[in-house]
Amino acid sequence: MNDDQSRKRLGRGLAALIGDMDQPARDTRAEPSADRRVPIEFISRNPRNPRRNFNPDELQDLANSIRQHGVVQPVVVRQSDGNRFEIIAGERRWRAAQLAGLSDLPVLIRNVDDRTALEIAIVENVQRADLNPLEEAEGYEQLIAEHGYTQNDLGDIIGKSRSHVANSLRLLKLPSPVRDLVSAGALSAGHARAIVSTSDPVALAKTIVANGLSVREAERLAQKDAAGLSRPDGVHQPAAVADKDPDTLALERRLSDALGLRVAITHRAVGGQLRIDYKSIDQLEEVCRLLNS
Repeated sequence: MNDDQSRKRLGRGLAALIGDMDQPARDTRAEPSADRRVPIEFISRNPRNPRRNFNPDELQDLANSIRQHGVVQPVVVRQSDGNRFEIIAGERRWRAAQLAGLSDLPVLIRNVDDRTALEIAIVENVQRADLNPLEEAEGYEQLIAEHGYTQNDLGDIIGKSRSHVANSLRLLKLPSPVRDLVSAGALSAGHARAIVSTSDPVALAKTIVANGLSVREAERLAQKDAAGLSRPDGVHQPAAVADKDPDTLALERRLSDALGLRVAITHRAVGGQLRIDYKSIDQLEEVCRLLNS
């Protein structure tokens, strides 16, 4: 599939892509038949699936439902080797079916490449809110790094704004201890975005979790940190360190969230300077596109 064809397909949007996925495959010599039941041991997970975490209690609940009603929605797979199949969408159903003791599964078979398989996995999981914020961001990064998608392309795929994609990707800049808190659900994506550019995100994250701070309170804490007015341990630093007022820092943060890039504002006696840092031509072109629109 060339880039033009890929972009046209992306433009069809989330509903069209999911709709295609759920339609039975055509019986042609080039495609295996669909709606088959496949022995469960012949099906394996896709190692590129962005979803990594599966709640054991939710899996057990689904397994109990499967014991009573069976697998209502087929698992979408692609043929990998001989009679073996790799999951494109539906790993949670596959895992629960094993817990339920099923010997085989209903499947829909699709002939797709790695790029399309990853796309479908991300679309299905995002649509159903099955990914935690870090898994979602890692899936976007994989499509960008390995398949050359822009943030606009990803927005088209998942039916969300480019700024949503940009804000998701910012989470990948967090240190591992903070990312672990986000993955575990102890820290929300909003909390994490508020502290991503601070001097000590780990200490701030621990403070937020320990005190049950709201996102707004976390933002105020991050503003104080950026201004050098206080640290998470409560030790106040000299006010002379702060060269920007909280309103300017808040504006920088809002612009940074909207663009997905680092933004700095410097006030002077008359006028001032707005600086946007970018790392690639694609990021520069995206800023230019937003300014032109």
